[in-house]
Amino acid sequence: MMHFLILKIGHCCLVMACLILALPTTSVFGSDSPTPHGSETDNHQDTAGSQKIHQGTSKRGNQLNKSLKNFLTEITFHGHFTTDKKGSEEELPKQDEYTITSAILVGGDYWLLTSRIRYRDIDITLPVPVTIHWSATTPVITLEDVTLPGMGAFSARVLLHKNQYAGTWQHDDVGGHLFGTLSKNESFSDIFAK
Repeated sequence: MMHFLILKIGHCCLVMACLILALPTTSVFGSDSPTPHGSETDNHQDTAGSQKIHQGTSKRGNQLNKSLKNFLTEITFHGHFTTDKKGSEEELPKQDEYTITSAILVGGDYWLLTSRIRYRDIDITLPVPVTIHWSATTPVITLEDVTLPGMGAFSARVLLHKNQYAGTWQHDDVGGHLFGTLSKNESFSDIFAK
């Protein structure tokens, strides 16, 4: 019960932080103040041009995020991970599996991924706050020092390409690489061809 309360409080803080971070962007594109080197007419044209660019970028971003939300719903990451802990240089990569049951875009780059995590004797489903950044049409899932109940603090960078994933992970002082395949019938890049 305590873990649930901590998670619920953490979720509320995440939503509030996203709202606070999103507020300043609303006034950036709506400014009508003249520029020091131009007339009010020039500024109006610049603002109109900026708004068109922003709308085009926002529309493309919305399409990418909608496709990603659908793609990340009911998906399983089947793969392996390595560790950089001293003495593990000769060890073979170990198997792991993560299932994301739902993906919610909270705002901006902030997402909440409800994930089933199975590792050693742990089998738990919980919402994990992440940011997802775009490199063109390639999403990169970023976890930054997030404490998962009963497991400690984690960081990760996981890139999704076609039907594969690869990245790095850090758990307290131990880290490594992770890689594998995604369980979807279509690759992520195929979604944009539709």
